[in-house]
Amino acid sequence: MVILISGASHTGKTLLAKKLVKRHSYACISQDLLKMGLIRSGNTDITAYDTERLRPYLWNITAEIVKTAIENDQDLIVEGCYIPANYRDKFEKKYLEQIKFICLAMSENFLRKHFDEVCAHSDDAERRTDDAPDLEKLVQCNNYFISRCKECGANYLLIDDEYKVDWDIQ
Repeated sequence: MVILISGASHTGKTLLAKKLVKRHSYACISQDLLKMGLIRSGNTDITAYDTERLRPYLWNITAEIVKTAIENDQDLIVEGCYIPANYRDKFEKKYLEQIKFICLAMSENFLRKHFDEVCAHSDDAERRTDDAPDLEKLVQCNNYFISRCKECGANYLLIDDEYKVDWDIQ
């Protein structure tokens, strides 16, 4: 089984992945770690801030890792904002049967009410030295993920009232 956890920045993808790793003992790959490994090793000229080039570049690599894990009957969690809502397009049916996808997204209402709390938790999963949240960008990014999930018929967990993210394998 492979679990894909996608969503906007600061929604708790890494924290959810960590919970699932503890609960199910799956291996886990963070697309942010993969990204920085590729950049620091000189295997790409893409920078950490070149999102439009990063998204397809990282997704192509990630999709092949997912296929390899499934072919070798390995349980894996992949988390990151570069997993697209149309993830199904990369996989044949035999792979899709082994993939669970969830996208975490915060509603505009939640972000406007709880922005200070979101900022206070921005370093919970990883150190963010130069990634201070910007309310309007977060609203825009979360709305983008929600709309893409709706367009593609992909599962998403809308964080609207309070932050309760405890999705599990079903």
